[in-house]
Amino acid sequence: MTRRLGSSEVHPTGLGCMVLSHAYGVPPSPKQGARVLNEALDLGYDHLDTATLYGGGRNETLIGEAIGHRRDEYFLASKCGMGIVEGKRVIDGQPETLRAQIDASLMRLKTDRIDLYYLHRWDKSVPVEESVGELARMVEAGKVLSIGLSEVSAATLRRAHAVHPIAAVQNEYSLWSRNVELGVLDATRELGAALVAFSPVARGFLAGGVPSVSSLAEGDIRRFMPRFQPGNFPRNLELLAQLRDTAEALDLTPAQLCLQWLMTRGPHVVTIPGTTSPDHLAENIATPVAPLPDIVVATLDDIFAPEKIAGHRYPPATLVEIDTEEFA
Repeated sequence: MTRRLGSSEVHPTGLGCMVLSHAYGVPPSPKQGARVLNEALDLGYDHLDTATLYGGGRNETLIGEAIGHRRDEYFLASKCGMGIVEGKRVIDGQPETLRAQIDASLMRLKTDRIDLYYLHRWDKSVPVEESVGELARMVEAGKVLSIGLSEVSAATLRRAHAVHPIAAVQNEYSLWSRNVELGVLDATRELGAALVAFSPVARGFLAGGVPSVSSLAEGDIRRFMPRFQPGNFPRNLELLAQLRDTAEALDLTPAQLCLQWLMTRGPHVVTIPGTTSPDHLAENIATPVAPLPDIVVATLDDIFAPEKIAGHRYPPATLVEIDTEEFA
């Protein structure tokens, strides 16, 4: 039932903590966020994912304050190399920056080690070997148990892996965003690394959490993403309707079907859906872990063939920051 992540075995469904402090409109209060985190542990979640970037460090602080006393109950993943500087998001893979960020993260998280520490984005002004070399030194120092990369291509993964074993790659992966199938899905399996799928239900869209573009709060990052724009959104809603029909026939929720489809892509795939809802916490972790029947996989693959998705997953300004393979 469990899947390998770093040197540990974890439940196939982890918890992405970003939404508790960042990105999708007004986040919940720290008290509400603490309630979600504790309930997640009570339900059996054992893999929590955060980052220096989220809330400018507030997400890590929330985890440390809310469940630091339960540290032995969860596998802790965080990220460096991207943060908030003077109100702006900055990608910085310089070794000295990463050194400062790991120490700050450990303090905020109230822990002496992070189980998996990712380079949040490859800073293309710095050879990936230099940034990964610094993460390797964190492993030597005992601050980090394993290292990973996020939003990278198979080629960059192989360069990094030549410096130090890469335990995991965290890329966006869902029925809606299948870029990893162009290389990273296979490369992680070949190298013995996990593929951690973020936004596995398409930023809430495939769970039915975005009924209209107007339902998104001011400041919600989805307002700026091409797939949520008026010219694309109605076409994508048509795909959602087909997903709902398929899920209903299997007695699953759409979110559960999305997660089970991902688990079926390989035994090395782990998902980290995020939520602020106790009901959705319970729903997600109750997803069956058995592979979907081949006919269901084929149906979903056809419904969500990449050419049928309306709009790119990121706006142009964000596209230049990532290193993933792209569909023609």
